[in-house]
Amino acid sequence: MAKYRLKTILVSTAIVAVSLLSGARLHARTVAAPVSSNGQEQPPSANSGASSSVAKPQPVEKKVTAYTLPPETYKKARDLSRIHFRFALISFVYGLFVLWLILQLRLAPKYRDWAEKFSSKHWLQAVVFVPLFILTSAVLGLPADIYQNWVERKFGISVQGWGSWAWDWTKGQFLAIILGIVLVSILYVVIRNSPRRWWFYFWLISLPVAVLLVFLQPLVVDPMFHKFEPLSQKDPALTASLEQMVQRAGENIPPERMFWMGAGEKTTGLNAYVTGLGASKRIVVWDTTIAKMTTPQIVFVAGHEMGHYVLEHIWKGLAFAAVILFVLFYLGYRTIGGVLARWGSRWGIRGLNDWASLPALLLLLSIFGFIAGPITSAFSRRDEHQADQYGLEVTHGLTPDSGQIGAQAFQVLGEVDLADPEPNPIDVFLFYSHPPIPDRIQFALTYDPWANGGSGEFVK
Repeated sequence: MAKYRLKTILVSTAIVAVSLLSGARLHARTVAAPVSSNGQEQPPSANSGASSSVAKPQPVEKKVTAYTLPPETYKKARDLSRIHFRFALISFVYGLFVLWLILQLRLAPKYRDWAEKFSSKHWLQAVVFVPLFILTSAVLGLPADIYQNWVERKFGISVQGWGSWAWDWTKGQFLAIILGIVLVSILYVVIRNSPRRWWFYFWLISLPVAVLLVFLQPLVVDPMFHKFEPLSQKDPALTASLEQMVQRAGENIPPERMFWMGAGEKTTGLNAYVTGLGASKRIVVWDTTIAKMTTPQIVFVAGHEMGHYVLEHIWKGLAFAAVILFVLFYLGYRTIGGVLARWGSRWGIRGLNDWASLPALLLLLSIFGFIAGPITSAFSRRDEHQADQYGLEVTHGLTPDSGQIGAQAFQVLGEVDLADPEPNPIDVFLFYSHPPIPDRIQFALTYDPWANGGSGEFVK
């Protein structure tokens, strides 16, 4: 299973702290269980050129008793899992190396000097300094991005051409620059006006920014990378089933806010998810999911995501992430002074209020963020388990056997994504944002509070 996605409850807040370092990730989607194909032949999309009035053939349902893979697929899943684990560790170290190299080569002071020569106005200096810094970081980090995409192509997860990939990468940098100019300008205004409490004031400012990003992502960011069309025009029967599930959940997502997304031109993965806040909240189903999953399975996956909203995981997650960022910013404040006192002159940094201190501050935040990673991963796994439970409960009665349907959905997701049947416990501890697929299938098959006349915990 893809373990490295950014979830809604954390992604927008995390962007405030690290988007300057990884701007191309800004378009990462908020998903219930993002998956990718094992490279086997994919059925044609049910919507490619077909009339929406024609019923699509449903994939064959196979009874699931445990997570199993054919021998060849099992080997590929194990190999990919090891690659992902190693890459996650190496990419973290490589990211630190990129920042260290920028400091050692004194590139940030050079960009600062250019910015100060360009204008004496703070915000115009940011317009010069921030794009140069972000693009330098992105170009130096490009080998890791290219390798990651190469692996996804090799294992059949990505079918996106390199030209299209490069264009998406470019759009990601553009978004990072826009956001970076705003955030870095604010950061250094706060630092220069409050040298001792900047970390607290910037933390306060980051909170509404995070909420705004959650709201805007489906309206502004996602359409830059994928095509969206009304789901009712593509699959009326699925739309009706989703509407029934939404009504039972007590949420307000009308058919007008249910969308089909054309993912098949870039990935063989499957997904159905809920994203946004308030007026931007919507259900999105990928075309690949419609081709490979039955309607009840898709409704279960969407029901899982609905659980994040009904159980208030979005707001709880934003609050949790706010606490984590509070600690990270405070640790950054407590350590940046010592770092600059020892190495600042060697790096050409005049002080914390100098634009050139940005890579040093990001270096510290990256280290502290990595240390906090297992905590955020455990928090996410807890939420995902609750959402699995909610998905089983909200679809109970809508489908003949919600547990079996849930297990079938996880089996399909695991097969397509090459989810590891025996994941490394250290990998799970450090990086898994979801419970492992074998555990999720076992839970779906054994969770039955209705057996003795009882009811679900979340859906009565």
